[in-house]
Amino acid sequence: MNRRDVVQRIVLGGTILVVMPSVLTSCSKDPGPDAGPGPGSSPITIDLSIAGNSSLNTTGGSKIVQNIIVINTGSDIFVALSSICTHQGCTVGYNSGAGNIQCPCHGSVYATTGSVINGPAPRALKSYPVSLTGNILTITF
Repeated sequence: MNRRDVVQRIVLGGTILVVMPSVLTSCSKDPGPDAGPGPGSSPITIDLSIAGNSSLNTTGGSKIVQNIIVINTGSDIFVALSSICTHQGCTVGYNSGAGNIQCPCHGSVYATTGSVINGPAPRALKSYPVSLTGNILTITF
């Protein structure tokens, strides 16, 4: 073995040591930080009188807060669901015209209950309890 072979093996070995941990981590089933708040997290409060939340004051309005999509379905009824698609983790959005939640990445469609209408999403979006007191929405976990 000559000096050139030794240097090539050292470089190759170093590259493998740097690349392999990230490859192995990307294959894990851990939902990661974008999966939404976990059990026991502090409630999220949304003040509907603030201009930044005005979209929630009309039927069909929606807003994403801390990886949760909040939707005004009418008659002071709000739903709160994870905004992370269960297929590959893209952020979903509410289509008020169709009355459903759509993933822009691969076409999954969800009902406002979180259930899958059209895949490839393998499971429903996580749903969170929402209450309205005056102008304050509270989402609990």
